[in-house]
Amino acid sequence: MNEPLPTPAGRCDADEEWMRRAIALSRQSLYITTPNPRVACLIVRDGRLLASGVTQKAGGPHAEVMALRQAKEHGISTQGATFYVTLEPCSHHGRTPPCVDALIEARPERVVVAMTDPNPLVSGRGLAKLEAAGIAVSGPLCAGEALEVNPGFVARMTRGTPWVWLKTAASLDGRTALGNGVSQWITGPQARADGHHWRARSCVVLTGAGTVLADDPLLNVREVHTPRQPVKAVIDTGLQVPENARLFDGSPAWVFTASDDPVKAQRLADRNVQVVRMPLDNDRVHLPSVMRWLGEHDVNEVHVEAGSVLSGALLQAGCVDQLLVYLAPMLLGAGRPMAELPVLQELEQALRFEFHDLAGLGADVRLLARKPQAWRGLLDAVS
Repeated sequence: MNEPLPTPAGRCDADEEWMRRAIALSRQSLYITTPNPRVACLIVRDGRLLASGVTQKAGGPHAEVMALRQAKEHGISTQGATFYVTLEPCSHHGRTPPCVDALIEARPERVVVAMTDPNPLVSGRGLAKLEAAGIAVSGPLCAGEALEVNPGFVARMTRGTPWVWLKTAASLDGRTALGNGVSQWITGPQARADGHHWRARSCVVLTGAGTVLADDPLLNVREVHTPRQPVKAVIDTGLQVPENARLFDGSPAWVFTASDDPVKAQRLADRNVQVVRMPLDNDRVHLPSVMRWLGEHDVNEVHVEAGSVLSGALLQAGCVDQLLVYLAPMLLGAGRPMAELPVLQELEQALRFEFHDLAGLGADVRLLARKPQAWRGLLDAVS
């Protein structure tokens, strides 16, 4: 996933090539940094890579500090070098000191950034501080490519809600299961492993009570190695899910409900499950309120694996930013759809997405489709 690029040559094109190399490196931290963004830093001089670093888990060093440490360990001076950073260096005290101060002390000639930081505590202050110290600043550069690594962080900072994708595995005629509920396995092992990668990069895996009652899923990451499991969450209006469901294995979990049952809530709490009361909307949990709660609790990305009822409700509520669809080359005929949606009378009423990516995974195909206005909003905030 992080194949090294050839050393760039030619100053104009070199900035883009080095930045793309930094963006590729930032993917090494896909599974670990939440709620912080995934960031990489390259230190370059005279067309040579001197040092590099990626952001560590929350509370650990940021990418710039990791790169500076590597340079120091090898006795390399960074004075007069160019720093390529995939996000504007932070300028505030959080769990760690401001990275911009460390950069100023390193005395680079230039700092090139892929994106500005939408965090209101930064939002251009890092770049301004560098310029005030006499360091040349360039960018944003390759902002769209860098945003691919951090849509959730940018979404949470700009609109207060996470970036949400809806994952489904279906036949060519859009069926996720037979009429009797049998669905294992429509897609092959490569597609399933890829789905677990998307689980691993998310902060939360979200499903509905119906799926838990029918399938008793684990909802954890198994097919790829990750040092961090996402939180498991259930939309359960009536608080129907039993305490002994397999996903309640002692790891953190959330249940969003409109029911007031303090006795059951306490039994779930004993299994490390937090029950969160939510307002009702047409006799169901109000889904936009769930998304706002998640944003307030530092959730960047949500991976939805749910049945057709909750999937349809999330789509109709405008809570889904991206579709992650695995298609198998088969036809199932009558069966269960991807999402329960109302019957439309006009094409103009359709929920519209734009295709973004297509990948072959064994015998299957993975499609990524996005709401164009949602993506544009994020891109405008960082470029």
